[in-house]
Amino acid sequence: MSTKQQATKEQIFEKAKQQQLWAGHLIAADHLSEATLDNYTPIDNSIIGQIASGNSDDVDTAVQVARDAFENGEWRRLAPAERKAIMQRWCALMHEHVEELAALDCVDAGKPITECLNTDIPATIETFEWYAEAADKVFGKVAPTGSAALGLIVQEPIGVVGAVLPWNFPAQMYAWKVAPALAMGNSVIVKPAELTSLSAYRLTELAYEAGVPREALQMVCGLGENVGAALGQHMDVDMVSFTGSTEVGRLFLQYSAQSNLKEIVLECGGKSPQIVFDDAVLDDAAINDILSAAFWNMSENCSCGSRLLVHSSQKQALLEQLKNGLKGWKVGSPYDPDTAIGPMIEKAHFDKVCHYLKTAKEEGATIVAGGNIREDLGSGWYIEPTIFDHVSADMTLFKEEVFGPLLAVTSFETEEEAIKLANETNYGLAASFYTQNIKRAYRVASSIKAGTVSINGFSEGDITTPFGGYKQSGFGGRDNGLEALAQYAQTKTIWLVN
Repeated sequence: MSTKQQATKEQIFEKAKQQQLWAGHLIAADHLSEATLDNYTPIDNSIIGQIASGNSDDVDTAVQVARDAFENGEWRRLAPAERKAIMQRWCALMHEHVEELAALDCVDAGKPITECLNTDIPATIETFEWYAEAADKVFGKVAPTGSAALGLIVQEPIGVVGAVLPWNFPAQMYAWKVAPALAMGNSVIVKPAELTSLSAYRLTELAYEAGVPREALQMVCGLGENVGAALGQHMDVDMVSFTGSTEVGRLFLQYSAQSNLKEIVLECGGKSPQIVFDDAVLDDAAINDILSAAFWNMSENCSCGSRLLVHSSQKQALLEQLKNGLKGWKVGSPYDPDTAIGPMIEKAHFDKVCHYLKTAKEEGATIVAGGNIREDLGSGWYIEPTIFDHVSADMTLFKEEVFGPLLAVTSFETEEEAIKLANETNYGLAASFYTQNIKRAYRVASSIKAGTVSINGFSEGDITTPFGGYKQSGFGGRDNGLEALAQYAQTKTIWLVN
């Protein structure tokens, strides 16, 4: 689609039905590979177009272009205020193309269109606007030296950055990586998930229209084992930021050790607890937050509150409220504005979630709500949001990340037991809990081992707060906030002798 063309969501949906959507390499060079992959939508498992299927040669080409651009300084040496102005023009174009970008994520990832229009794309634009404004507000320091010397502590762009994206929030995760990396003056190579490359392609086209040099922002499409691995193993990539599974995150640490010891930042899986204490006020807002934590984005969310720890005195009443609340969570076509739950991203993932559904039943958990597979809808990969009660800490559903709409409910009696259960996981990305006791709120928030802890509501924070995890949920840095800028920079001391 031409950068001069603005498409509506209806036009995108029509193109998808006609198999006309495309995402290709955006590399400022010739002689690229021509292999392609069919792109299927999880909505009905139909082919909606094709994406380029890159290889290590394409990565080599992109890295060489990025390195030359970085050394030449076309983007890096721009005044920060100039980088800001270009990024602000990019944001203005995003505002003009909101419907188009939302429709691309909807059809590509099976995300409900209302969620894309009202949450994902606005959050994407907000991220770019925030880092655009931050571009000329990063200051160095002057060391407290004596009169014999002047010590300057400065932040310089790290160099060539690989941004390896997940499939669950395609546009938003593009923003989380690309915006701070570009704001710092780096050359960025984006590797979108092969399952969801469309919005990344369109966002990059809009970047060029705004004035971002093609050499400073490139995109290589394809499979992770071909493109993502090549970025991780490349001797001339300075840093890789990855969001995805813990299993693949470990590979990037290996790639770094086996190559040039490039910086690695990982945001990986989670098994986040929600805790309801005996004094919690369970009004409509709290019920909505508990359900949102558990089932938002079909639970295909690293910070998903998939373990609900409930004081025994609250459990029965809470379960009834949750069952009633779920009546408003329509399972259906993502094209329908009233849909809250769409399909699983692909058949392999659907089968994995179905396996967890079966295993939970076999291990003795009890279904309180949901549990049905909606084979009558589209691809058939639609699973009702499901609540399991009587889940003990030794059950698979309590321990393993499902990445699908299965909520495990576990009872507790004391604050100490709740904290122990909350921390009884290899992950530590997020947590939320409900209490009216301010002293308890501080104690529990301080005791839970997670990167983001929300009290009396579910939240991942916002663009001003760093996001990342403890333990196997994260490594090396944080997305969002001013803290994200540091991972795309090198700290240098300049010592001037008087």
